[in-house]
Amino acid sequence: MVGDEESIAQVLNRLRRAHGQLAGVIAMIEQGRDCKDVVTQLAAVSRALDRAGFKILATGLRECLDESKKSGDPLTVAELEKLFLALA
Repeated sequence: MVGDEESIAQVLNRLRRAHGQLAGVIAMIEQGRDCKDVVTQLAAVSRALDRAGFKILATGLRECLDESKKSGDPLTVAELEKLFLALA
């Protein structure tokens, strides 16, 4: 991933948090915890991953566009839409 160090650190923190939350969900299922609690925690994992993805797109979009121009293989509107919709 390309971007400034602060943005990368934020993405990594979000992903580490999601990793811990997912481990918690797995443990909850193994322990036979209440469905409501498991789903609530799973939703938190999903939001954390979504936020990380949006941060990656927001920070990396300019670099992606610049790199694609330099390489002679520009990103199309359809490709950009596909990246955004992949997070929807």
